[in-house]
Amino acid sequence: MAARTTTRKTNVAAEDLKRYYREMLLIRRFEEKAGQLYGMGLIGGFCHLYIGQEAVVVGLAAAAEDGDKQITSYRDHGHMLATGMDPRGVMAELTGRVGGYSKGKGGSMHMFSREKNFYGGHGIVGAQVPIGAGLAFADQYKGNGRVTFTYFGDGAANQGQIYETFNMAALWKLPVIFVIENNRYAMGTAQKRSTSTPELYTRGAAFGIPGEQVDGMDVLAVKEAGEKAVAHCRAGKGPYILEVMTYRYRGHSMSDPAKYRTRDEVQQVRETRDCIEHVRSLLLQGKHASDDDLKAIDKEIRAVVNEAAEFSKDSPEPPLEELWTDVYAEADQPGA
Repeated sequence: MAARTTTRKTNVAAEDLKRYYREMLLIRRFEEKAGQLYGMGLIGGFCHLYIGQEAVVVGLAAAAEDGDKQITSYRDHGHMLATGMDPRGVMAELTGRVGGYSKGKGGSMHMFSREKNFYGGHGIVGAQVPIGAGLAFADQYKGNGRVTFTYFGDGAANQGQIYETFNMAALWKLPVIFVIENNRYAMGTAQKRSTSTPELYTRGAAFGIPGEQVDGMDVLAVKEAGEKAVAHCRAGKGPYILEVMTYRYRGHSMSDPAKYRTRDEVQQVRETRDCIEHVRSLLLQGKHASDDDLKAIDKEIRAVVNEAAEFSKDSPEPPLEELWTDVYAEADQPGA
């Protein structure tokens, strides 16, 4: 049921390639700014940056359609931006301000946008996976043809609730894509030291769930694999597993010194496999953009991120009475 693939066959329009470059660069610059604000004490609590993994969410967002759903773990800022959530609202939530997507009450790990079909950031390892299957079950029940992208990491792949979810998803043929973002180190332990089976995309074989492994540092390869998985789900064939091989440049969180790997290893990936530099090279070599064009995009993105940071600083903290709001959901009224 499982097939390993790392090759890419399709071409892409120059404008699409520029868009992917811009979207990945937005995530990179946003996360760099978030790291700065954390260092300044403006972001409290936990903060898990996505630097290095940008091609995963941008590639899969390119394979999705309006109405498809996304749910992920605590390393979630990139997913939010890839779904089109406003950088100002995301940054304001990071800083605990009322202008944030959760009114400043959720912080880095707990942001949602029903408008963009983004169902969180979840802080408990693997807990979002059964919820993602539940979202897919709702869409199947409604018969609306939507697909849910359920993201989790290589560390979460060893959680028991993942396999309970695989079983139900396969049994009911749910339209859910299980995306394993394999950045090789989970919270801080190399995969080879924690996992008996190195190829995580085969984990669904016992349940009849097909899967494949894809180069997560190549946005076009991710997009192609995503389109294949989406077509499988929309055809009513049930769930699909994508193991996306990626790499984070920072530690697990801002408090992690990442002593479990060498600086030389990180630098080698940056220099030889960086996902943004890969697309930059394609644009330049194909003469789709000049160096000045790409510098202008970077300048524009930096302005967007700086504006988001200023918005977050200017937005007030939530009033104390907000502690008592949004505790319970209000059921929709009949006919509403």
